[in-house]
Amino acid sequence: MNIPYQPKLPETNQPIIIIGASGIVKDAHLPAYEMAGFTVFGITNRTISKAHDLAKQFKIAHVFENVADAVKNAPSNAVYDITVLPDQYIEILEQLPNGAAVLIQKPMGNDLAQAREIIAVCERKNLVAAINFQLRFASFVSAARHLINEGIIGELYDFEFKVTVNTPWELFPLIKEHPRLEILFHSVHYIDCIRSFLGNPKSVMAKTAKHPLKKLSSCRSTIILDYGEDKHVVINTNHDHHFGPKHEESYIKWEGTKGAIKAKMGLLMNYPDGLPDEFEYSILNENGEYEWKKIELEGSWFPEAFIGTMSNLMRFKEGSDTKLLASVLDVLDTMKVVEACYVSNKNGGVSLGEL
Repeated sequence: MNIPYQPKLPETNQPIIIIGASGIVKDAHLPAYEMAGFTVFGITNRTISKAHDLAKQFKIAHVFENVADAVKNAPSNAVYDITVLPDQYIEILEQLPNGAAVLIQKPMGNDLAQAREIIAVCERKNLVAAINFQLRFASFVSAARHLINEGIIGELYDFEFKVTVNTPWELFPLIKEHPRLEILFHSVHYIDCIRSFLGNPKSVMAKTAKHPLKKLSSCRSTIILDYGEDKHVVINTNHDHHFGPKHEESYIKWEGTKGAIKAKMGLLMNYPDGLPDEFEYSILNENGEYEWKKIELEGSWFPEAFIGTMSNLMRFKEGSDTKLLASVLDVLDTMKVVEACYVSNKNGGVSLGEL
């Protein structure tokens, strides 16, 4: 079966200005842009030595002292790529030229209130703004989306994310201490991906938990999204499975009235090296039996999916795409779901003493 899953590239050259020089820029943004043939015009970072290091490694022509310097010297059709923590978003957005295209690192703020502040700035400055939710564009998600849109597995009624891995949070020192760690910085990807298939849920139930031996605010979550009586949509994450690789799991599973799809997200296993992804689907064969077929897909979540988010922004800006898929307005609803998760977690379930 021929499944189109690769992102369409822009038809024009739009130089990129990167604001931030963290590990994700080195490991995902810059390798992805190099693969796609995008032009990275310049980079800036608070610790300027990090910007110089990446400029040397990836042959970036310009290193700017700060955001104002980058904006002053940027080409008029530059696309800005903000790769810092949420606390800095508004300060940076305020400095961008009115009408500029900008890709903002996820999440869209630390909470729903901050997300709404970001929307207000973007609307006032008429920014063409999207949030960098790359999972929507991962090869296995795009392939699944094609099969579902073509009706191959029928009506989607069961959608599951399962992650049981040993996540090395020490690789992310800037977010490791965050009071909203797991859902805001990890499960938010799955929430956003689910919304890209099913739209907004009616309601949310969630519990996020700590580990008794770790100082993290949260590292395991269960999230149930209510899409009605005939749909089961759930996210289960456990980042503390440090008992060896034998029983680690990392997958997305879609089940429909005609068949099913399962995608292994290899990136999260043995992180940061990862394991190979796997993509399988099952439909009835000519004997009336369900048969699983494996399809080899090129590319993964990191770094290739980062091509998709930037391509869509560039294509929307030039007019070759009619929809900005992860626009700030769309992602505001993702942040509403995240906020609902924390409200549900705080309020708790039904106490047996009430019965």
